[in-house]
Amino acid sequence: MTFGSPLLLLTLLLVPLALAAHVASRRRARRYAVRFPAAATLALAAGRAPAWRRGLPLALLLASIAALALALAKPQRTVAVPVERASIMLVTDHSRSMMAEDVDPTRLGAAKRAAHTFLDQLPPGVRVGVTTFSDVPDGTQAPTRDHALVRQMIDQQVADGGTATGDALQVALDTLEREPRGADGRRPPSAIVLLSDGTTTTGRDPVAVAQSARELRIPIYTVALGTRDATVPNPGFGPPLLSVPPDPALLKRIADTSGGHAYSAQDDQQLSTIYRTLGSQLGTRDAQREVTAAFAVGGLVLLLGAAAASTRWAGRVP
Repeated sequence: MTFGSPLLLLTLLLVPLALAAHVASRRRARRYAVRFPAAATLALAAGRAPAWRRGLPLALLLASIAALALALAKPQRTVAVPVERASIMLVTDHSRSMMAEDVDPTRLGAAKRAAHTFLDQLPPGVRVGVTTFSDVPDGTQAPTRDHALVRQMIDQQVADGGTATGDALQVALDTLEREPRGADGRRPPSAIVLLSDGTTTTGRDPVAVAQSARELRIPIYTVALGTRDATVPNPGFGPPLLSVPPDPALLKRIADTSGGHAYSAQDDQQLSTIYRTLGSQLGTRDAQREVTAAFAVGGLVLLLGAAAASTRWAGRVP
């Protein structure tokens, strides 16, 4: 929690001052007390109030002073609010290696589920697009608030072909550059989320595209999917199975170069968790909200409670 006027926190010194004044008044009362030989008998007849009852009014009073002092300092808390003008491009790999079954049910099936999880986490106002690719980028949907269009394109993917990561990133980057600018002439906050499982086999260098993204201040968040011992059927001559390990080192270079962050997932649950985190992170931003009213109301309630308790059990205000 932060405070808009932190210097006013000095008013919290009223709490120990009030406590010291109370202690001093009790000592003064004992000093001038009149001795009465039958006081013990009267005390037994009247009964003795529990210690908590005697201390409750003072405790409530001190708590109310503290709450009101905090209210004066304008307390603020950090809350997540939707990023209204954000544009995000999902770049999803559906090359042949995505047929591997090391991730349940397959890498591609897990990727589709995770993409839906990502969309579920985004506020409705966030614009989302998608670029799908194998040996070439073969489908692009510009950022839109109609997330159903993005879901439809994601679900239509079929695993086949090579891996043209750099070409797909360039298409996504070009798509974000064409996004309409605001009244201030600035492009909306943008980001790319890349999911791939293998080494780039064709097309341009993805690290060079990542450098262009950095210059445009568009971070790329990468997710490397799969395990090192995964295989897929060989469609041509040679061994019946092809090894298709992921390439997290390349994806990390892409993320680091662009100013984004790299993740690795070896199962569908881990992948969904990563996408859920990214959806929340990219779809919202932290904002400070003042909560002065809550402290002020709380302080007044405590003050009324102190007055009521003192009047009920002591016949006077504290």
